[in-house]
Amino acid sequence: MADVTLRGVHKAFGDNPIVRGVDLEIGSGEFMVLVGPSGCGKTTLLRLLAGLEQCDQGEVLIDGKVMNDAAPRERNVGMVFQSYALYPHMTVRENLAFALELRKTPKAELDARVNEAAQMLELEKLLERRPKQLSGGQRQRVAIGRAIVRRPSVFLFDEPLSNLDAALRVQMRGELMRLHARLQSTMIYVTHDQVEAMTLATRLAVFNLGKLQQVGKPLDLYARPANKFVAGFLGSPGMNFLRGRVGKGAVAGDGFSLALSPRYTALEGREVIAGVRPQALTLSAQGGVRGEIEAIERLGTEGYAYLRTKVGTVVARFEGGGAELKVGDAWGAACEAASVLLFDAASEEAIAVQP
Repeated sequence: MADVTLRGVHKAFGDNPIVRGVDLEIGSGEFMVLVGPSGCGKTTLLRLLAGLEQCDQGEVLIDGKVMNDAAPRERNVGMVFQSYALYPHMTVRENLAFALELRKTPKAELDARVNEAAQMLELEKLLERRPKQLSGGQRQRVAIGRAIVRRPSVFLFDEPLSNLDAALRVQMRGELMRLHARLQSTMIYVTHDQVEAMTLATRLAVFNLGKLQQVGKPLDLYARPANKFVAGFLGSPGMNFLRGRVGKGAVAGDGFSLALSPRYTALEGREVIAGVRPQALTLSAQGGVRGEIEAIERLGTEGYAYLRTKVGTVVARFEGGGAELKVGDAWGAACEAASVLLFDAASEEAIAVQP
């Protein structure tokens, strides 16, 4: 295991800045997930850690040692790519053993490491097959096993599940969590899937446009986002945002009024963006948000209704099958005052007030 530190890291390709002044500390044994939309710099950061790219400015430290000038093989990291990157002409056993053979690892130790990884990932019965004879999930396990046999101090995962179907992604998420619990290794995982990020991470780092927006435990970021971007990116469906002005005990705008927690009393008269998650906003015949149903998403015992309002589409939860709901019907939505978060209308930063 090793800790990882990024200090003031910048990286640009030509005139296009990709990573802009990132400071991040990752503790030994953590499962850190880097999440954000495509193009926000996540994969570039991973490649900087692996030594596949070089920083323009800043420092990359692994276990307290500056690694800016160290070759990839000197960093003791294992990287798992999105595309599996298996050798098609080799068997599973040969793929797992290849890096150890290059290092001239004694055969007895090589066999022991390969067998250990195969047992850990349930690949024992597949060792003599070639990649074309494997499913996508099996190929990904081989790619992970190839990193495990090297016993790196840090594992780097670059969107390893994005090529799998939905059911396999859920299965592989469980396997990765069990693997981390067993190995207790430092793992840094890149994804744009916020559900995957919330599920896997011990801590989460949210990026946008090359900048670190917020870092912390997943539920802390979900409950207390630093800004409108983080609030909207985490959670499915995404948070509802309604622009309005704080009045006496409520925030109101065009066609809506939502009660506010007393902690926002001092903001009276201020223009804000109110944020409320669909899970906290309940469809109701009476409610502070009024609109017309434009779509219905039924999910069995509950679902979501999409309301067309004067301030845009608002998503609200309903319980039961929703048989009484029809597109075009007028409905309202209501929530508890404590569920409403406020963001500054200009900066879009969360308005921090005392509870």
